[in-house]
Amino acid sequence: MPKLNSTVVTLGVAGLLAIAIGFYVNNVNWVPIGEQKTQAGTEQTGTGEEAKEIQQPTWAASATGRVEPKSGEVRITAEVRGRIEDMAVDVNDRVQKGDLLIRLDDANALTKVAAAGSQAAARERDRNDEDVKGLARDRREAEDAVASAERALFGARQAFDDVLREQRAGKGSYEAVTTARSKLEDAKKKLADERANLASVNSKSGMPLPTRLESALTVARADLSAAELAVEKTRIRAPFDGTILNVIGKEGEVAVPSPANSLLVVGDLTSLKVRAEVEERDAAKIHAGQLVVVRADAYPDQDFEGRVNKIAQSLSAPRIATRGPRRPNDVEVLEALIDLDGLPPLLTGMRVDVFFKHDATASTASTTK
Repeated sequence: MPKLNSTVVTLGVAGLLAIAIGFYVNNVNWVPIGEQKTQAGTEQTGTGEEAKEIQQPTWAASATGRVEPKSGEVRITAEVRGRIEDMAVDVNDRVQKGDLLIRLDDANALTKVAAAGSQAAARERDRNDEDVKGLARDRREAEDAVASAERALFGARQAFDDVLREQRAGKGSYEAVTTARSKLEDAKKKLADERANLASVNSKSGMPLPTRLESALTVARADLSAAELAVEKTRIRAPFDGTILNVIGKEGEVAVPSPANSLLVVGDLTSLKVRAEVEERDAAKIHAGQLVVVRADAYPDQDFEGRVNKIAQSLSAPRIATRGPRRPNDVEVLEALIDLDGLPPLLTGMRVDVFFKHDATASTASTTK
């Protein structure tokens, strides 16, 4: 039997494999020339509307946002250093502007009020021994009216706090609180009116200079007002109508007047907004009045709608932490405030994704509504 050359056998096998592979590829990918042109034309041309839909993205822009109350989250701090004697509110409590939230230790301040009041009363008796007439008497009466209104306002505040505390403890009624609040507002108006009257009297020409005893009384009354103001600073009050979102301070702790030592967080939950951070490259794609869709992981099957209310006029560093890969540190964002429609079940502080609609889509949605 003749011996076969191994090189010839190898080349023969390789040739047969090449022929088999070529035949397989031609049968799988072969398409008639006419059909190839037809398929290429369909992929490249198509109708104008289809091409537009393919090229145009679903949203004009997207951004990361955070839910906030209508007023924003307002962190309440103390104006003066002092030990917390009474935490008058709890989480989710509804409060009105001026309501007592926290009372600090006021024993020393009240003592100073009593001492200053006694001093002012003694100076007033001394002044009354002097007989005055004409413009000087008009000024005296106006000054006395202002002093009386200041004392009445201080007393009305104390009475209102007491009634409110009793109502929260279940020992008082809402009607009593409403009456005390009304008296407090009347006292504020009375003081404003008396101060305006005093300013009018002092503006009259020919008004004589105060006497020594009148000046001494003015100084004593100023000390009393300062002492009353010191007491008021131990009362931390609601800056507006809202809801207590978080209580941080505790009774017995020492409150310090520092932004880093917040005692309460208050917000107006009558409506919600989203503070969105739009990347610099998308800044020109958004504008005030633009419709948006807001989505939250907590509600995966719900879309919440809103409208852009305000847009910042300058870029800033991002303050909302992003998920996934971190953005470069040099990325600047444009802050946009969005008013949400209705009252969605979103929580303040919740991280959401914001999608800005195209103007054409926004117009269609507005017409549909």
